[in-house]
Amino acid sequence: MRELTDRALNLAEVQGASYADIRIVRRRTQNITIKNGVAEVLADNESRGFGVRVVADGAWGFAASAQLNPAEVDRITALAVRIARASALFKTRDVDLGPPVAHMGSYHTPVQRDPWDVPLEKKIDLLLQANEGLRRPGVVVAASSLAFWRESKTFANSEGAFIEQEIIESGGGIEATAVDTERGEVQKRSYPNSFARDQRAEGWEAILAMDLPGNAERVGEEAVALLSADPCPSGVTTLILGPTQLALQIHESVGHPIELDRVFGTEASYAGTSFLTPETYGNLRYGSEIVNLTADATPDGPCAGGLGTFGWDDEGVPAQRVSIVREGNFCGYLTSRETAQQLRRILGDKAPERSGGAMRADGWSRLPLIRMTNINLEPGEWEFDDLIADTDDGIYMELNKSWSIDDKRLNFQFGTEIAFEIKKGKFGRMLKNPTYTGITPRFWAGCDAICNENHWQIWGTPNCGKGQPSQTAHTGHGAAPARFRNVQVGMMK
Repeated sequence: MRELTDRALNLAEVQGASYADIRIVRRRTQNITIKNGVAEVLADNESRGFGVRVVADGAWGFAASAQLNPAEVDRITALAVRIARASALFKTRDVDLGPPVAHMGSYHTPVQRDPWDVPLEKKIDLLLQANEGLRRPGVVVAASSLAFWRESKTFANSEGAFIEQEIIESGGGIEATAVDTERGEVQKRSYPNSFARDQRAEGWEAILAMDLPGNAERVGEEAVALLSADPCPSGVTTLILGPTQLALQIHESVGHPIELDRVFGTEASYAGTSFLTPETYGNLRYGSEIVNLTADATPDGPCAGGLGTFGWDDEGVPAQRVSIVREGNFCGYLTSRETAQQLRRILGDKAPERSGGAMRADGWSRLPLIRMTNINLEPGEWEFDDLIADTDDGIYMELNKSWSIDDKRLNFQFGTEIAFEIKKGKFGRMLKNPTYTGITPRFWAGCDAICNENHWQIWGTPNCGKGQPSQTAHTGHGAAPARFRNVQVGMMK
């Protein structure tokens, strides 16, 4: 690999590039799905290739190929330089990457057991057990699935960086869909996360910890029970969000708007821009005083199993922990090398000098984009039982079912799979089709209680879309149950 990376960087320099980097990526994925006792999906895929990114005449150029050999490295590098020179004809300013990045090292996801060492028969047997536990009268679709991911990456740049990483992920889940044909009612329940899967940067041990067979019976029963549950009432009330729904709330109303490329408008058409314009930096009340949010990609500590955990990003910038909201005040963005310098030109010394390390690409054939790492709501002080006991009247919701948010990431509406009424500090009746709506800063300002680290967990979102052509990123979100006051739930009047 070193011979190929040196070849690309040397040729880029000879052809006049002021900066160059190369990423060589090999990815393997395995997906298994059992539906109603029958294997529906059994896929094992592998891809390999490289991408070269250069700056020439002050503009970017990028090219990629699946043919990993010296002649193709030469061709792709020369093509990237030609593209950069063509782009320079329309540039508005020269690319500024700030201080050089010259890190060297390696990172491997720590695993107790490599998921590819587990026999396929054992994986299928676990899914069949879980699938059997889901099935009962009223459940028309019982689905159980596993997903595994391995990505080996080599990165080198013309500033002296050379980095090798191997990221391993394991995911799985179950889902029961129940139908009442007489009333035309359909309900579903999932475990451990929405849309039938949670995923972690761990090995086979992550799947065993989920205990899919041990939770299947409850999930199937709850799906059927939802068919006859009372609908969620409408009105303004106290809302407690379970950690899985809170993870998506963080993803949509915090993670996306802090992506600095959205702020500058270079990401707009896929999923909007952001209300967090540069003048809000350090000047916006994002939430209540107990709200502390961080972007944490560091492999040591609570985010070790997060999907946004790595050693270095795809610009060779080391993993970091960046404060996003501190005691309710907005104070940080997700940045790249280039956008960090753009922000510094606007804000001066108030802005960070270097990138926060949030650039990642979906494989070898795509340019790196600013992507979420692990965006976390830091734990508070409450035990969960005490939080419920302290709530006189409210609703508890968990596990996302639907979401909608505007293109500035301000106005949102979410639906969850299930809810429970809270009366006089105790759980009451089950509620179906629950929804809530809000405006981002106002919603977070209503947060008055967060559960402690005993209830905090990092959740995986392996399907975050962004960019054109589209890229899918794997992100993590740490959360514990939290309470929000004066929230509109149910149907708007």
